[in-house]
Amino acid sequence: MNLAKALNTIDIKISKEQVAQALDKAVSSLVEIWKTDKDVSHMEQLKLILNCLTENTLTLKNGWISELSRAYTSPIFEVPPYINPDAPHVLEWLKNQNKQTAIICNTGLTPGIMLKRFLEKNGMAKYFDLMLFSDEVGFRKPHPKIFEIAAEKLNAKPYEIIHVGDNLKTDVVGAKKAGFKAVHLVCDVGRDRIAEADPKSLVHISRKLDSLRTTQTVPDRTISSLATLIEVIKQLKGQDQ
Repeated sequence: MNLAKALNTIDIKISKEQVAQALDKAVSSLVEIWKTDKDVSHMEQLKLILNCLTENTLTLKNGWISELSRAYTSPIFEVPPYINPDAPHVLEWLKNQNKQTAIICNTGLTPGIMLKRFLEKNGMAKYFDLMLFSDEVGFRKPHPKIFEIAAEKLNAKPYEIIHVGDNLKTDVVGAKKAGFKAVHLVCDVGRDRIAEADPKSLVHISRKLDSLRTTQTVPDRTISSLATLIEVIKQLKGQDQ
């Protein structure tokens, strides 16, 4: 692991196995926080992992932070997230229609700052007027606060905003409770079924966490392909006129 290598370069002799065990402990602690729809900053998360690794005996020095942070977050570029192939077309259409677009994202072990860099590297960041990440604002979907912050920053009324997401709890329940319209994307394209089936994977933990509470909330629309979102947006906006 990159984090083990980085720690060894600053003369903290740690094995990959020890780092893996510390990550498991840290994730267990993070899950308890995430269950409350709250989140912690990237630096707090890194400190938590180091405390699990050294049993609170390590004092994090300023000179180490950049290197350890880089090592901890670098996997996003080694195993990059999937980008829906229909996304650029839909986002380009929205841009041409002078519509504001935003990302409201629950982060896991990868902080928002690295997700922004990933989107910049792939030419996607240019489409977004706002990128809001849970580790930066301290709240996770479906907590209404993260939606309220988005509406405020976009200078928009909640009912004017259409939120699109693939999770009923975080994306549909969260958006509807905040007064947004909600479109539920039900699609297997890009989903890592192998990771979802592994009880120790963060993907599995996230999916399980997001299904803890049941709801009767119904989305305004359900789509099976992102390519159909343009027509759905036209329909929903037409209802407001």
